[in-house]
Amino acid sequence: MEGRLRFLLSKIVWLALSSSFVYCYDPSPLQDYCVAVDDINGVFVNGKFCKDPKRVTANDFYTSGLNVPGNTSTGPGSTITAVTVERMPGLNTLGVGIARIDFAPGGQVPPHTHPRASEILLVIKGKLFVGFVSSNEYNYTLFTKVLYPGDVFVSPKGLIQFHVNIGKTNAVVIAAAGSQEPGRIVIGDAVFGSNPLIDPNVLAKAFALNLNKVKYLQAVFSSKHNIRDYP
Repeated sequence: MEGRLRFLLSKIVWLALSSSFVYCYDPSPLQDYCVAVDDINGVFVNGKFCKDPKRVTANDFYTSGLNVPGNTSTGPGSTITAVTVERMPGLNTLGVGIARIDFAPGGQVPPHTHPRASEILLVIKGKLFVGFVSSNEYNYTLFTKVLYPGDVFVSPKGLIQFHVNIGKTNAVVIAAAGSQEPGRIVIGDAVFGSNPLIDPNVLAKAFALNLNKVKYLQAVFSSKHNIRDYP
């Protein structure tokens, strides 16, 4: 009985640890790579099963398409073409990711956070206004910068950030993240478009808003179709 209990406890600890490390970099890998595969016969590492190394090919570490402009005619006027572990299985456990972000004039990536990674931006084309807000420990300080082609800006992990095209032409940015799956929490979507919705009375008091205004915002955000896209 004691042995059985010890076994169950060890399984619980393993599951807890594995779930907490699902999206992080493996600081001490025991193999060259762990190409992600949906195969229960593989070895479970970092939230994915590892492909048999003998079956790994160069295509597992390759993708294309970042030269193709994204459609910016809908939503907030921006489109993110992301390369995460879902698109490139060879990224699994490597702790890196990259994306192309296209902006129409006036387009933006609304205030959001990346819960699992810092993000660095390289402007390829256009004029962008970008920034992030520090935590309460640093008095919610706002850091902003106007960026031009060739400029680079970094936002720390977990802090609220935003990117806005303030130029008169389309803009293009390359964004790199310190995770193969950095995640994204869009503030408006999370607060007013959660599933199920947060009690509007709670939000009305929290944001000093009229209850009807909260219900209106919930109706707008909960009807969006792009709430849970990357980054």
